Amino acid sequence: MKWYLGAIVLLAAALIFELGLMAYAMYALLGVMLLSRFLARRWAESLDAERECNRFSANVGETVAVILRVRNRGSLPLAWVLLEDLLPPQAVGGPAPRLEVLGSRLHLAMLFPRGRKTLFYQLRCRGRGYFQLGPLMVETGDLFGLHRRFRVATAPHFLLVYPKIVPLEGYDIASRRPIGEVRLTHRLYEDPTRIAGVREYQAGDPLNRIHWRATARTGSIHSKVYEPSTVAGATLVVDFHRDSFEPSHEPFRSELAVTAAASVAHALYHLGQQVGLVSNGRDAVDRIRREGWDPDPQNRLVARQTAAMLDSSDRLQPLMVETRRGPDQLLRILETLARLELTDGLTLAQALDETVGRMPRDATVLAIVTKVTLATAMALGELRRRGFAVAALVNAYHLHEFEAACGPLLAEGVEARHLPDEAAVAAVCEDCLLRGSVHR
Repeated sequence: MKWYLGAIVLLAAALIFELGLMAYAMYALLGVMLLSRFLARRWAESLDAERECNRFSANVGETVAVILRVRNRGSLPLAWVLLEDLLPPQAVGGPAPRLEVLGSRLHLAMLFPRGRKTLFYQLRCRGRGYFQLGPLMVETGDLFGLHRRFRVATAPHFLLVYPKIVPLEGYDIASRRPIGEVRLTHRLYEDPTRIAGVREYQAGDPLNRIHWRATARTGSIHSKVYEPSTVAGATLVVDFHRDSFEPSHEPFRSELAVTAAASVAHALYHLGQQVGLVSNGRDAVDRIRREGWDPDPQNRLVARQTAAMLDSSDRLQPLMVETRRGPDQLLRILETLARLELTDGLTLAQALDETVGRMPRDATVLAIVTKVTLATAMALGELRRRGFAVAALVNAYHLHEFEAACGPLLAEGVEARHLPDEAAVAAVCEDCLLRGSVHR
């Protein structure tokens, strides 16, 4: 706009002082600027694009192909057009990028009338997450650089990368419950289809417990004794509060917590046990931008800001996958863990208080914690006093950090195991594999 204002002022001065050559130059300059503005707008509006991905979910280590097709629908040739498919900066940059770009997602082209251009690149998934692919940002303008037009040409796609799974060979968490069936001396529930023995009748025994053959043979009333119901499986509790993780240890410690939870859930599912998930983290889906789009941004920075996912979420509800068996249970847990992000919302104690009413008592509560505060230890101890079997995996690299975390947990009667690195995810199960079945 300042160029137009300057040209008009100079044209007025030339007319006042009868400077014919300057007036002619200003007429020419105004004509070029108006023509450039018209062409830049027409070029930007005539572009049409579409994106094609070969998959929308992947595992760590796999590659996703992205194809972008751009078409000039207009009758005028485009002198130049800059195409850039936007990706989250935190996913492709930093010391530990989660997406590695193979090829170029930035391309400069010239399109003839009804011409087409194809842009191809690949994404190698190096870490789990929920990533927005696109939208495609188009930049064009006149040959003199007087006018530039920006446009968001395609809607974004979303890629879900599942967390890494470490194969487990056993399960010996502090509750002493292996993967598989166990026998308990504390008979929380009894299975009427499994008779353990016969005893003399006691006051209050129902009639359906009376063993009539033993009663007829001995001459005194006897009652059946049933095997207790199997108590197996786990409800995984993952602490993902931002204050629990040191910035200097990120993203390694948070990713290790997710890997441990995914690995235990994978083993429980394939052995037919119930499994569930509770976390105070943030769901990345809550940050999807559903409004506030600017299809015609004024510059590249505004285009990046308006096209990206939201930076924060005001969600104060814990994430929970109900503890149960089922063919889709593992997939639901892995999807939730893939989208899990650090948050400064609910603490672990507050999340447990919100979800304890929906947690079954016949499954171990396995808490994966990094920093054990007094409130966290008291919340886990309260679960144990309510009748839950509670165990903890302390996600700390140094031994002294693990020892400091064990103090509050042991004071609440919660046993803990050390999780220093990814290799320990599988090693934590070896004792149970060697000892076989465990009876309580």
